[in-house]
Amino acid sequence: MKQQTHKVLRVVSGRSSLAFASRVCSELGVPLGTTHIEDFANGEIHVRYGESIRGCDAFIVGTHAEWEGGSINDAILEQLVMVDAAKRASAKRITVVAPFYGYARQDRKASGREPISARLLADLFLAAGAKRLLSVDLHSGQIQGFFDGPVDHLTAMPVLLEYLQTLRGEDLVIVSPDAGRVKVAERYTNQLHADLAIVHKRRQNAKHEVSAKEIVGEVDGRTCVIVDDMIDTGGTIVAAAELLAANGARRVIAATTHPVFSGPAVQRLKDSVIDLVVCTDTLPIPAHKQFSKLHVVSVAPIVARAVSAVFEDTSVSEIFGGNNLV
Repeated sequence: MKQQTHKVLRVVSGRSSLAFASRVCSELGVPLGTTHIEDFANGEIHVRYGESIRGCDAFIVGTHAEWEGGSINDAILEQLVMVDAAKRASAKRITVVAPFYGYARQDRKASGREPISARLLADLFLAAGAKRLLSVDLHSGQIQGFFDGPVDHLTAMPVLLEYLQTLRGEDLVIVSPDAGRVKVAERYTNQLHADLAIVHKRRQNAKHEVSAKEIVGEVDGRTCVIVDDMIDTGGTIVAAAELLAANGARRVIAATTHPVFSGPAVQRLKDSVIDLVVCTDTLPIPAHKQFSKLHVVSVAPIVARAVSAVFEDTSVSEIFGGNNLV
C-alpha cells in the first residue's frame, strides 16, 4: 500500500518571545504550538511539548534577551533545551529562530585568552539538534559561517524603510555611527535617495564608553537618521546625536533593529537630543523601558515570510532582493 506523506509546520516559542511568536503565527495563519516550560526549585529548566511534533518541520522561536522571567543566558539555555526536546520527540527538521542572536559582538578574539562566544553558541545549537538557523540583522556577517548548516540572515530594513519613507519630504541624511556600518547605511541612502554622513568615533575603554569625534558629510540644517543594528547602553547613538546637533542638524532620528536598552540606555535616550527612536520588536520591551520618543515597528511579517519560504523550500533571499547580504 502506498503511503502518502505531507509536511507539517509547527511553530513553538520560549518564554522570552511568546508575544513575538504569536504575531509570527498570526501572519502564517497557524496556531502557536503548546509548550509547557517550568523552572525547578533549583533553577533548572524543564520543557515538554503539548502536541506531537514527530515528523514535523519545527521552528523554535526564542530571542536572546532579558525578560521578566530571566536573563539572556536563561533564554539561550531554554531554547537549547527546547531544541533537544524536539530532537528527542523525532521532529523531522529543527530550525532555531533567534530574532536577536546573543553574544554576536563576541565574534572574534580582540585580544589574547578570549573566547569566540558567537561561535560557541552556534556549536551548542548544532550539538543540541538544530539543522538551520534564522536570525535578523546579525551584528556581523561572519556569524553565518559559525553554524555548520543553512543560516537565513534576515534584515529589518524593509519595515524600517517603510517608516522612514514617511520622512522623504524632509532633507534627509543617513548617518553611519561608525566606519563599520557604512555598507548598511549606504543601502538606506540608495533606497531613500538621501546623502550619507559618517561619525568617526573612539571607544575609550572595555566598558563600551564612546567618544564621537567628527562628522564626515554635510548635516547642517538637515534631518539626520542614524542607522545601527542595536542600541545597547545608548552610548554610541547619544554621542553621535550630540555631535550631529553640534554640527547644526535640524532633527536627529535613531533607527535600529534591536532595542537591547541595557543599564542607562532608556534614561540616556530620553534626556538626549534625539527626537525619535525607531526600533523593531525583535526584543521584548517591558513597560518600564518604553518612553514617548519610542516608535516600534514589527518584523513578524518578515520572519513569517522566511519561515514559510523555508517550510515550502523556496528562496529566502528573494524576499529582500539581496539587501540581507552583509
